[in-house]
Amino acid sequence: MEKMWAGRFQKALEKAADDFNSSIHFDSRMYKQDITGSMAHAAMLAEKGIISKEDSAKIVDCLAEILDDINSGRLLFDNDAEDIHMFIESELTKRIGDTGKRLHTARSRNDQVALDIRMYLRDESAEIVGLIKNLLSVICKKAEEYKTAIMPGYTHLQRAQPITFAHHILAYGMMFTRDISRIEDAVKRMNYSPLGSCALAGTTYDTDRYMTAKQLGFDGITLNSIDGVSDRDFCVELLSAYATVMMHLSRFSEEIVMWSSWEFKFIELDDGYTTGSSIMPQKKNPDMAELVRGKTGRVYGDLMSMLTVLKGIPLAYNKDMQEDKESLFDAVDTVKMCLGVFTPMLDTMTVLTDNMYKAAQKGFINATDLADYLVKKGMPFRTAYKNVGMIVAECIEKGLVLETLPLEEYKKYSDLFDDGLFKEISLETCVSKRISAGGTGGNSADIQIEYIKKFI
Repeated sequence: MEKMWAGRFQKALEKAADDFNSSIHFDSRMYKQDITGSMAHAAMLAEKGIISKEDSAKIVDCLAEILDDINSGRLLFDNDAEDIHMFIESELTKRIGDTGKRLHTARSRNDQVALDIRMYLRDESAEIVGLIKNLLSVICKKAEEYKTAIMPGYTHLQRAQPITFAHHILAYGMMFTRDISRIEDAVKRMNYSPLGSCALAGTTYDTDRYMTAKQLGFDGITLNSIDGVSDRDFCVELLSAYATVMMHLSRFSEEIVMWSSWEFKFIELDDGYTTGSSIMPQKKNPDMAELVRGKTGRVYGDLMSMLTVLKGIPLAYNKDMQEDKESLFDAVDTVKMCLGVFTPMLDTMTVLTDNMYKAAQKGFINATDLADYLVKKGMPFRTAYKNVGMIVAECIEKGLVLETLPLEEYKKYSDLFDDGLFKEISLETCVSKRISAGGTGGNSADIQIEYIKKFI
């Protein structure tokens, strides 16, 4: 395929260099955005009298045919084309001749690709937000189902205080609501059209950039033509948001891996989202959760790759910026893939409430409540803290827990202890009385669920 820029050159590009330079094998996924942007550009050129309305109509109609042919599989991408932009323009010219050559008037590939990336990320981000909303729906469903299921809450991976399973997973729900906000905020800042910036300095034609921006669903235009073609900070911002989504998925996956082990056995994963061993027949491995955890590193790498590409290039456009797309595409694909597997894995997971409750009974996670019991009777907190610490040490020595230590033993430490202490340190009481806003008790779960549902 002859290069669009061949007029200046007396020698064809070497095959190795041509392959190295080509990007169609990955940027072809932006064909819908490229064609849609070109349709808007052609309509604007006609409206401004830069090309005739007849030529514009022919271009738009032919572009619609090309789009349909690609969607149906009748038209395949030519790997000899330099990029998706040149492929579309070449195909257009093949079909309608010189009329097709008028499309690129008052436009450069620099503003064209900047436009395509923004439109592509806008579309993909909407899909990712939809997938996060699906996950939030499952989290809310599980929280409603296990509102009263008691489990140990951990700090330093040590049993710390009793909480409900609902409260625990709703913490992830809150994280994912912020992920939605981060992505939507980034898209909002990105949603300004660079089309019409041309190569870097604008164009001598009297174009209407606001017209194309409005037609393509943008909130406005980029006000500096150099910024319009060379800005990729929106890519960094979205990659950062995607990486944060993956970080939250990875933390959740880590807990699922632990919870599904025999050491915890808080949950049982559905067979459809686990694998076995080639040699150990008893194994049921949480491979999907582990892969989500592992793929998080890929998205982190995509973010770092983007930052590294951009850090040293001067204004305006440089060929280095071709390297922005593969990182973006990989991150988008990975996030979508992980959300697509994680959500049904969570939905089909069985929560073993009895095991959670038994674990909560151990580990002295009601010790803080025992100290608070003494404080309410007038003992200074630090004194109560020390006494409870000694009581815990005695229980450990005797193989008991706070609920089974006899009252007479308690009275050795303070006369403030009476029969009421056992009700005060029951797990149900410990959970229910944590009524501070955002705590695990009271109607906190209902409040959180209603809040999360606003994002769904």
